Amino acid sequence: MPEASQTADVSTAPAPGSHPAPDADPLSSGTVDGPPGAADGPPATADGPPGAVNGPSGAAGGHPGAVGGPRVSPEALDEHATPYGRPGKPLTKNPFLIGLTAGMGLLTAWALAQALVTSRSVIVLVVVAMFLALGLNPAVEALQRRRLARRWAISIVFGAVILFFVLFGLAIVPPVSQEAASFISAVPGYTQELLSNPTLKELDSDYQILTRIGDYITSGGLAQTVAGGLVGAGAVVFNAFFSGVTLLVLTLYFLGSLPSIKDYLFRLVPSSRRERTRGLGDEIISGIGGYVAGNLLISVIAGVVTWVFLAFAGVEYALALALVVAVTDLIPLVGATIGAVLVSGVALLQSVTLGIVCAIFFLVYQQVENYLVYPRVMKRSVDVAPAVTVIAALFGGALLGIVGALLAIPVAAAIALIIREVVIPRQARL
Repeated sequence: MPEASQTADVSTAPAPGSHPAPDADPLSSGTVDGPPGAADGPPATADGPPGAVNGPSGAAGGHPGAVGGPRVSPEALDEHATPYGRPGKPLTKNPFLIGLTAGMGLLTAWALAQALVTSRSVIVLVVVAMFLALGLNPAVEALQRRRLARRWAISIVFGAVILFFVLFGLAIVPPVSQEAASFISAVPGYTQELLSNPTLKELDSDYQILTRIGDYITSGGLAQTVAGGLVGAGAVVFNAFFSGVTLLVLTLYFLGSLPSIKDYLFRLVPSSRRERTRGLGDEIISGIGGYVAGNLLISVIAGVVTWVFLAFAGVEYALALALVVAVTDLIPLVGATIGAVLVSGVALLQSVTLGIVCAIFFLVYQQVENYLVYPRVMKRSVDVAPAVTVIAALFGGALLGIVGALLAIPVAAAIALIIREVVIPRQARL
């Protein structure tokens, strides 16, 4: 009988149950009934596993590794799967890559810090505009409860704000312009009085003061100084006007889109915590709005009372001085004192008695405001201890000046609310 080939052709394979020839190779993988690949053995049936006639890895012309079939190397498989070559080892432990990543991180942090410092004024404007929008929102909601559409309520409230600024400008600009014109017209008289003063004549004879002043004026140094001062003052006025207009526009936008902004921010919170976060957020927003509205109400009361007193006492520019008191009273801790000192100083220039009377009035009124007006207005807005109020105002003033002092108290109230409602209960459960 002929020797069994390794291809184990079905046509030449002996019938099932026949015995191999004596000279057949017992170790051949294609023997008729040998254990590795017999045609009728259990592990090597016609359609069986590897080693069978038509098995997946032993069939003639089957997959790689088949007996007699085309052999495909692993390198060819890798090249077919990755046409651009096999990827190399990761560079996670490369010192150069670690240093480069750290350097890029430092540069990115420095660039972000520089961007924040550069855009500080814009950030302050946005924060103040949102703060004012939260403060005006209670008035808008009060008008909405009277069955008024929100856009009309915003128009009424915002119109009142613009009217206040217009009245403030009309009350402040004419007196300041009149006093400046009076001072300029009186400068020649002041100069003649100074030149006729015997003490000044003696000093001029000793130190040539008038001669040096004349040389400074004729040399052009005074003109350059005055021109530079005028340009600087014009730039300050223009920046203040531009910032004021920008602040009003941002406040109007934030006030109109405040409900949608709140809903969008609350959607960023996981749904399992959204309800509690919404409750805390509404409480914080209500507290901030109540604080701003209460502070505005206190300032209006201070301005009206001051205007009535100054008009009754006969102080010049009573309306302008009352508006100054109303604006400075918005500043926590020291605002009322600043307004009182300014108004008392102006009254003192008119009459010593009038200045003393104004100082006594402001001293009495501040006690009434601190112990009667302020607690009644703020009892439903913020709940902050007096020591925390002082510390927060000091930190806010040191960081952002007057704006920081204005924002410090409601921020402290919000932090106190979060500590009381979140941190303390969590600590109690541990």
